[in-house]
Amino acid sequence: MSTLQVGNSFVLAGNVPAARRRNAGTCRDVYEQNRQRIYALAFWITDNELAAEELMISTFCRAFAKSEAPTPEEIDCAFIAEARQCMPLGVLTLDCAPCDKSVCVRRNTLRVDLERAVVQLPNTERMIFLMHDVENYGHARIARILDFTEEESRRGLHQARLRIRELLTRQP
Repeated sequence: MSTLQVGNSFVLAGNVPAARRRNAGTCRDVYEQNRQRIYALAFWITDNELAAEELMISTFCRAFAKSEAPTPEEIDCAFIAEARQCMPLGVLTLDCAPCDKSVCVRRNTLRVDLERAVVQLPNTERMIFLMHDVENYGHARIARILDFTEEESRRGLHQARLRIRELLTRQP
């Protein structure tokens, strides 16, 4: 059985049915254009480098199995499908109370504290936060990818921001 090189990793061609018919340059271009974004999302959602690498490879195998040159949104959908196999994703769970006072969390917030707060979010709200505030996806795109309404995407983002603020204000 032949292998397909994806970045520095090799994947068995059996995992990607049409691998032999593909133009390697097209495959490599699509991979290079999307790998950093998918790895970043995978790392944030798994909080583990090895798990993120495996999730990224599985994502590209799934995306290339469906299309010879998948679009970024098709790759995102493949990523969500792979992520759902290893964790619950798709149900909003946060219900933070509205803020009763304005708290300034910008002044003494360290990056590491912010990263810890993001990792503590429930999976779905974390994914919405990452897609919107880190990767600059619009609510319409997030809703399509996660199979939500735009309103649910907005609510999930708002709840994620409230929880992050709450977690940051608890820091000593």
